[in-house]
Amino acid sequence: MERVLVTGATSGIGRAIAVTLQTAGYAVTATGRNAQALHDLAAEVPGIETLCLNLSDRQAVADALAGRRVDILVNNAGIMPPPGPFDAMPPEAIDETVVVNLSAVLWLTRLVVPQMRGRNAGHLVFTGSSAAHAPGANFAVYSATKAAIAAFATALRGEVSGNGIRVTELVPGRVETGLYSGILSPGTRQAMYENGASLQPGDIAETVLAVLRLPARADVTRLDIMPTRPVPPISLK
Repeated sequence: MERVLVTGATSGIGRAIAVTLQTAGYAVTATGRNAQALHDLAAEVPGIETLCLNLSDRQAVADALAGRRVDILVNNAGIMPPPGPFDAMPPEAIDETVVVNLSAVLWLTRLVVPQMRGRNAGHLVFTGSSAAHAPGANFAVYSATKAAIAAFATALRGEVSGNGIRVTELVPGRVETGLYSGILSPGTRQAMYENGASLQPGDIAETVLAVLRLPARADVTRLDIMPTRPVPPISLK
């Protein structure tokens, strides 16, 4: 049974991926910072393992992974800073976004790759964003971190493919999750999703499962998944 580590698994896409993969027969460890959400997840999904972990704490991450086998790493954890002009963005928000969306992903991947090389097998999955490939105004830092993840995944694939390690960048369009909670008004969020055209977390989870089920000889290097129908632009009003 392949062992999967899913980060950012307390809500949205990460939670859906963790539930879908555990139900499909993988041995999933779901990580996140919300202990209550992890408790609820463990109560809902038989057999799933949960791990309360702040990925920006390098030592805590290293300690948690010591001796732990990871066959599949799903780097999903991320944050969305409040959208707006870059020159009005608080410096601490810039730093936090870079640490959570990029630096922590690099640190965690650095811990996992050596064991995958040792087994000449493994799969690294990164949740990217369409904002990386078609960036727009008011999302400069978020887009920058996701673009960096795209470049990292491409370069890393060139380094590890010879060891039989697959690398996949997921590139979803708008997904109806809590990503914007706390940074947009309830009315704005409702307007974003009211036409029902946005993707759902389960759509992304089923996509991940399909990718993982391909034979080891096949690597989906980048997978774009967009809403079929147009979605309204995000209003900052």
